[in-house]
Amino acid sequence: MSTSATDHDVADLDLADLGHQRIAWADANMPVLTSIRERFAKERPLSGAVIAACLHVTTETANLLRTLKAGGAEVLICASNPLSTQDDVAASLVRDENIPTFAVKGENAELYYAHIDALLDRHPTMTMDDGCDTVSRIHSTRPDQVSEILAGTEETTTGVIRLRAMEAEGALKYPIVAVNDADTKHMFDNRYGTGQSTLDGVIRATNVLLAGKRVVVAGYGYCGKGVASRARGHGAQVIVTEINPLRALEAVMDGFRVEPMEVAAAEGDIFITVTGNRDVLRAEHFERMQDGAIVANSGHFDIEIDLIKLAEMSEGQRRHVRPMVEEFSVRGKHILVIAEGRLVNLSAAEGHPAAVMDMSFANQALAAEWVMANAATLEKRVYDVPRTIDAEIARLKLETMGIDIDRLTAAQEEYLGSWQTGT
Repeated sequence: MSTSATDHDVADLDLADLGHQRIAWADANMPVLTSIRERFAKERPLSGAVIAACLHVTTETANLLRTLKAGGAEVLICASNPLSTQDDVAASLVRDENIPTFAVKGENAELYYAHIDALLDRHPTMTMDDGCDTVSRIHSTRPDQVSEILAGTEETTTGVIRLRAMEAEGALKYPIVAVNDADTKHMFDNRYGTGQSTLDGVIRATNVLLAGKRVVVAGYGYCGKGVASRARGHGAQVIVTEINPLRALEAVMDGFRVEPMEVAAAEGDIFITVTGNRDVLRAEHFERMQDGAIVANSGHFDIEIDLIKLAEMSEGQRRHVRPMVEEFSVRGKHILVIAEGRLVNLSAAEGHPAAVMDMSFANQALAAEWVMANAATLEKRVYDVPRTIDAEIARLKLETMGIDIDRLTAAQEEYLGSWQTGT
């Protein structure tokens, strides 16, 4: 397909040289995805697929798209968050990869959904989501296109939560593979990727010294574990808030203080929400915060911090004090919000390192291949990534790291498969 002016909406095509260079840098750190791309180019398992990807438009995502295209798919891309697009990458995707791209960093809500619609206008046969917005858009505004779609994949915890809710209500009209829930995704991406990149975003935006600070981490799922661990590694005193008693207990046993947010709000210097829920930081918490408190979100949507209420409380007294930092004045004290409460790791930094996304996007590529091979038998529900795919990605990652592991002997395999041998 030749790319014309109507096949893209990006900020500036003149940025393509820089984007091309940065995509190549990321590719050098994604050996698992590279090996899959090489096989895909030979076998073409995605031939005939039209894949609409609503993902963060980053260097790592570009290499996923190149892999899908090598596998024979026609690929389209739009942003899954208004602030996460890397404009140079978007330009390179159009110029160098001939991929229709609709993404501009800082786009408003109207343009954001117009870009999703631009993908759907091309009648995809598969969706790739990061937050479920494409699936929701199809179900709510384009139900007539459902029959054209074989299946989809979902990249993030928030999206899987929404999809499982749709399945429970009987509202989900085509199959989805929960890529987020693969061990090689949520263990690496959510814990190690989010942990490092979230603090990277906070530091880049504010230049704050974390050592000695009291960092409040809201949520102790895989992402929260990563943020808490990395904050402690920087010398911060970490407080965890949770609603799940098992996760709260785990945080305690991992050596963190666990408190209700009502208590932690008066103690914290930096607050990072990473729950996948809304209104985690609310008016009663803002009232208790100290002067100069820094607030950031690393959950997918910008609703974890009640910014509407914070704006009301500031009575219009708000100003930008740094490029990604807005100061709200509330009753004589100042609360600093990073990146409009959006994903801080992608809005104020570059997101996860390429070595992390190597595994996440290997899951996406192999899940797409699995969908193409099994579409005829799939039901309208949320599927886990097959364990064989998870294990293969882990094996490939270890291989690229030069690490070997033990293998079962014949006697061990027999023992594990029997029940007769006892004490």
